[in-house]
Amino acid sequence: MSPSFLLSRARLLAIMMPCLLLGGALLSQYVGGLYPCEMCMWQRWPHLVAIFFALDAIALRSRPALSAVFTAITALAIAISGAIGAFHAGVEYGWWQGLTACTSTMSGTTTAEMLDSIMAAPLTRCDVAPWSLFGISLAGYNALISTGAAGLIGALLIRWNKETS
Repeated sequence: MSPSFLLSRARLLAIMMPCLLLGGALLSQYVGGLYPCEMCMWQRWPHLVAIFFALDAIALRSRPALSAVFTAITALAIAISGAIGAFHAGVEYGWWQGLTACTSTMSGTTTAEMLDSIMAAPLTRCDVAPWSLFGISLAGYNALISTGAAGLIGALLIRWNKETS
C-alpha cells in the first residue's frame, strides 16, 4: 500500500470513530432516554478533542508529516476516552470503587420550576449500567471500540512512517 493511502485511512478512521461514538452517545441520550452519568460525560470530552484534531489533520493533508502528527494526537484522545470507558465499565461491574456522583437534567426559569425539574429528573448513577448488550455496557463498548480504533490508527501511522522512511 502506498504511504498516502495509509495516512488517508488513518485520517478517515480518526474523524469517523469519534463522530460515530459521540453521535451514538447523543442518540442514546436524546432518542433512547439514557441519561449520562458524570463518568459518561467524561468519556465524551476526549472524543470532542479528537474531532478537533482530526479536522486539523484533514485540513493539513497537503503536509503529510504534520497531518500525521495531528492524526496521532487524535488517536491519543480516542485512546483516553477508551481508558475512561474501561475504568467506568469496571466501576459498573463492581471490579473497583469509582465515583458515586449522580447527574440529572434541569430546566425552568423560576426557582419553583427548576426545583420541580430537579425532583422529576431521573438520577443516573455511575456504578449502575443503564443498558447493556451481551453483558457489555455502553462504557464497555466505548472502551472496546475506542481502544481498538486508536490502536488501528496507530498501526496505520507506524506503517506509514516505515513506508516513508
